[in-house]
Amino acid sequence: MTSWIRWQDSLWPSPADGESLWRPWGGRIERFLPYALLALSTALSLLLSDHDRAVTVGLAGIAAAWLLLSFTFVPARWAEHPVIVTVSFTGLVTIAAVLEGRDPIFLVFMIAGFFDAMRLRPAPLALTGIFVVSALINTMPNGGPLQAFATQPALWTVVTLVQTAAVGGGGLVSAAMARQHAERKRMLDELAAAQEENAGLQRQLLGQAREAGVLDERQRLSQEIHDTLAQGFTGIITQLEAAAEAKSEPAEWQRHVDTAMALARENLTAARRSVRALGPQPLAAATLPDALDEVSRLWGERTGVEVRFTTTGTARALHPEIEATLLRITQEALANVEKHAGATIVGLTLSYMADQVTVDVRDDGRGFDPGLVVSSGEAGFGVPGMRARVARLAGTLHLESEPGGGTAVSANLPAIALEARA
Repeated sequence: MTSWIRWQDSLWPSPADGESLWRPWGGRIERFLPYALLALSTALSLLLSDHDRAVTVGLAGIAAAWLLLSFTFVPARWAEHPVIVTVSFTGLVTIAAVLEGRDPIFLVFMIAGFFDAMRLRPAPLALTGIFVVSALINTMPNGGPLQAFATQPALWTVVTLVQTAAVGGGGLVSAAMARQHAERKRMLDELAAAQEENAGLQRQLLGQAREAGVLDERQRLSQEIHDTLAQGFTGIITQLEAAAEAKSEPAEWQRHVDTAMALARENLTAARRSVRALGPQPLAAATLPDALDEVSRLWGERTGVEVRFTTTGTARALHPEIEATLLRITQEALANVEKHAGATIVGLTLSYMADQVTVDVRDDGRGFDPGLVVSSGEAGFGVPGMRARVARLAGTLHLESEPGGGTAVSANLPAIALEARA
């Protein structure tokens, strides 16, 4: 029985299963088709037949009243109850048979019985209903089913079975299309919801990264003030105090004053460098590829190391946090090459992919053993800072190196478009 129910549900879904055959058209055809067929049959009968028009109108009125009472005005909570549907179908087919027996034109109205039969439950009853409607619609103009099947049983049996199979099969195909439509709509709704959720998560992630970046900059400035400016001012004070004690020795006094002035100039330069580092200046008026090209060119001119910069994929504007992070990673990687690598050639590659963007920095320097650096507790040539930067944006950082084999740093970030900016 379960398999029969499943077959019927696929043939003609109930409201609980989602969309029925006609629900893609708002349910209006299913609701008004019986009335339209009844009106058409009645109009044709009145125009073309010689039967008593008053009786025709009276029977058509009874049919319309039955439709109203058993179909249209039934409360929604009862509309699909098997008993209600069976009673509605039985009355409809009976009245339609009377009308068709009186005037074959009303076979047009009998067509509504097919649709009502498909609402029957369980499945065997629906097939039986379709068979009954088929038998009546074909035999009523020929004396009714009893006479037709008695005189030509093989003919009318084949005709009825074929029509039952055709109507049932058509309902099956149409219902399958309706289910596919509903499934596609559900999947599209889920995809839209997932995209909206992903966009929200991206906005949240970028906001958190921005806040974390502010904290990082504060910590960096604090450390830099401690390591450079504070130490510089301490040196200046020490030199000025020494100069004060050497007033009686002009040469010694001048030496301490000159040293203090040199320290002051160095501190001023460091302070200006810290201010410039607060924002990714190369990106202020340039695209990311242009900014990386400029940064690598200036770095190469200053260090004397050859830099080969390339861009792959289709360049496009990305979220400022993404571009700033890639620029910072590149600057940090180049700084590490300058400090530790002793390289002669550096390869810098910016790669745009469908949903990711990557920066690769490779050098032919002396290299190192990453495992030894990590196990020794050293700073890792700035790698922890770079790794933290990309992790805040759901990215990854890969480091490959070996003694004498150079070093490769690869930062991979999601290619969040500029439109996703919070």
